[in-house]
Amino acid sequence: MGSSASQPTKQERYAEALASLQAALDGEDDWVAAMATVVCELHHRFSHFDWTGFYRVVAPGLLKIGPYQGTHGCLEIDFDRGVCGAAARERRTQLIPDVNAFEGHISCSSSTQSEIVVPVITPEGELLAVLDIDSDLPSAFDEIDQEHLEGLCDWLGSRHSISR
Repeated sequence: MGSSASQPTKQERYAEALASLQAALDGEDDWVAAMATVVCELHHRFSHFDWTGFYRVVAPGLLKIGPYQGTHGCLEIDFDRGVCGAAARERRTQLIPDVNAFEGHISCSSSTQSEIVVPVITPEGELLAVLDIDSDLPSAFDEIDQEHLEGLCDWLGSRHSISR
């Protein structure tokens, strides 16, 4: 499979996004500014990203909405609820091809069909946030998305802490 000049592959779009983010965030140490920049870059680069945002860890077992693009998100999510809670609780990516098949899914938007949620963890093992991306298409995310989004979140986690 080749790609035409007008249609970059998913891998190429992720590489472009990461390069753009690394340039934009060079020297930036404000965590909120970094989250907002990441969300904007991803949301506008991938047409199937219908809701893109962070849920921040604000207390033990509790996530609160952070910077996002899309319709309103849930304001708070307990670690024991939904896909975001599972990613935070288990500290591992949740790749959900059909949200309706995920027991305990929180429906912030009735149009959401698939979702990927990636934890952001510091090298010291501190969970900072989860990156939540929803799509109105079924099975919109795959291992390519997972690999690149995990790399991005690892990079973010290595640069930021909750205290910033």
